[in-house]
Amino acid sequence: MVQKAKILLVDDRPENLLALEAILSALDQTLVRASSGEEALKALLTDDFAVILLDVQMPGMDGFETAAHIKRRERTRDIPIIFLTAINHGPHHTFRGYAAGAVDYISKPFDPWVLRAKVSVFVDLYMKNVQLREQASLLRVQLEGNGGRQTEPSEDGGEAPGLLVELSARLAAVEEQAEALTKQLGDSADAATAATATHLERKLAGLRRALDALEPGTDGDPSPQVPSQN
Repeated sequence: MVQKAKILLVDDRPENLLALEAILSALDQTLVRASSGEEALKALLTDDFAVILLDVQMPGMDGFETAAHIKRRERTRDIPIIFLTAINHGPHHTFRGYAAGAVDYISKPFDPWVLRAKVSVFVDLYMKNVQLREQASLLRVQLEGNGGRQTEPSEDGGEAPGLLVELSARLAAVEEQAEALTKQLGDSADAATAATATHLERKLAGLRRALDALEPGTDGDPSPQVPSQN
């Protein structure tokens, strides 16, 4: 079963949450509601989210304060936040949103197609990161057991690490998808989105180096470090 990404929708008005669900349902991901900043922070304690759509004007803890709490937590600080607001107070208000850690700032009423496209980009980036973590976890398990080498006959009659061959193939598929996503973003990506994509590329490159170091005949440390999950 293909894992679905979770998208957190935060708004104190039920009709707004319903509208967001209608717009994003076509992405076929898991949509989680939160009617307040406090409820959003509670959801973030237990679940991982690809992106957060956060209303600015809410009673009690508003969007800016909620975002500040999210960014202070190590577990959640890298989750992209898209601010949604019904009031445009000018450049200062927008700057405050970006200063609070938002990757985008959208005024209501917004174009449903544009919002869905923006969310889709962050869902794709999240799924690529999930795939990368799975490959790194599989490599770590193999390194910790049996000296990190399971072999099978190679075409030239020698032995090649069978699991490494499989890992390399899987990683190549993720690399290809990440490259396609980067091309899709092109020059239109905002700075935060581009930075997220670059971070993903660095982690892919680190895992590729670790795999290459395990290939038979490779000089260097026989037990290379697996790339960090952060």
